[in-house]
Amino acid sequence: MSDQAHAPTSRSKPPPAGEEEASEVLKLGEFQDVDTLTLSEASLVINALMVKRRKDRKDRNETDVLNKTLDYLDAFARFKQKENVEAVERLLSAHKELSKFERAQIGSLCCDSADECKTLIPSLTDKISDEDLQELLDEMAKLMST
Repeated sequence: MSDQAHAPTSRSKPPPAGEEEASEVLKLGEFQDVDTLTLSEASLVINALMVKRRKDRKDRNETDVLNKTLDYLDAFARFKQKENVEAVERLLSAHKELSKFERAQIGSLCCDSADECKTLIPSLTDKISDEDLQELLDEMAKLMST
């Protein structure tokens, strides 16, 4: 074997799968900059697709997994009205200092307080003030009750 040094590759090797972590520092691997949906957005998208499939009579692929996913989203999606889902997305998108993943987590968890939110999403700690986060949560709460 040769001891010659090889030229560096043009791109770094991606981290091994399964090394993702959502703690104080987000390490989302290949999902780092991927658009992320809240549970409410996912519910809207999947339900709209199902309505279209049924209308087009292409509903043969309704699997048990799909039905369980829809049941889960129906149970845990906090915003049911399309207008409210869109309003929450606008509120969250205004916070460019937050990653797409963090915004989706805030929109799905719908915490009562900034402290609770930062406990569940530790990467928020130094990105947004408690006051700004609480204001965002309060605005979202108003949309949940309508």
